[in-house]
Amino acid sequence: MKEEKNIMIDHLLQKVNASPFMFVVDYGGLTVDKFEELRKRLRGAGAEMHVYKNTLVKKATERAKYPAELSAVLTGQTAIVTGAKDVCATAKVMKTFSSEFERPKMKAGVLDGKYLTADGIKVLADLPAREVLLAQLLGVLQAPASQLVRLLNEPAASLARVIQAKGDKAA
Repeated sequence: MKEEKNIMIDHLLQKVNASPFMFVVDYGGLTVDKFEELRKRLRGAGAEMHVYKNTLVKKATERAKYPAELSAVLTGQTAIVTGAKDVCATAKVMKTFSSEFERPKMKAGVLDGKYLTADGIKVLADLPAREVLLAQLLGVLQAPASQLVRLLNEPAASLARVIQAKGDKAA
């Protein structure tokens, strides 16, 4: 039995280490068909949800050197959500599903080794999509360059306008 537990802990540790984030959710009161619907939506966001015994999750998170605060929320009917893709997309799926069906309840999470409260996860869910953030960043990075180009072109443009005005006046 101990060997089986170690295998499960190692398997869970691999999932935790392969993911930049982990959410802990209370799935109590969620029917099987709703649970499967949530898993389907999470797969679409590049994430997955699994149910493990809380003691196994505690041991795996201790081995992964996750914050100690996480152990306090590992009580009751909990599931973990991990993924390799966009953490914000996963948080959005969880928030949307929770608002539709009032379950599951977010307990806490870890993002890049830092502890997140349930409110912190909701903040992640409210962030714009990754593509929107990248477009905004690109706009911020391009703004100084376009201002520099306009500034460098201004003396030549001013000279051209003066010559044009002189030419119009002479004609």
